[in-house]
Amino acid sequence: MRGSTRTSGLLPFAAMRVSELIDMLKDQPPDAEVEMAIVAPVDDDNEDITVDRYSVEGMLPWEDEDDDGNPEQLVIWLVGGEDDDVDAFLDAIEHPDDDAEDGS
Repeated sequence: MRGSTRTSGLLPFAAMRVSELIDMLKDQPPDAEVEMAIVAPVDDDNEDITVDRYSVEGMLPWEDEDDDGNPEQLVIWLVGGEDDDVDAFLDAIEHPDDDAEDGS
């Protein structure tokens, strides 16, 4: 799912730009830790939500391709999650052909 779209009947929202994030952070203490708060519904049948907090482990420039293989607009991913999951993700991004080489 792209960052600029929402599902479940909610209106689309504009994606944040790097300049907007920098503006929001510039007045914060430079030694403050940065976390992501991922807000999601508990289930589709009620309005309860859950919030998962993760420290930001890094950032990754990402460029999707459209259906014809043409590059789309560059987006910046803030990467965070459980340590083992982040490590596995970064390994997969850095070494995308490893699975093909070992027959997986």
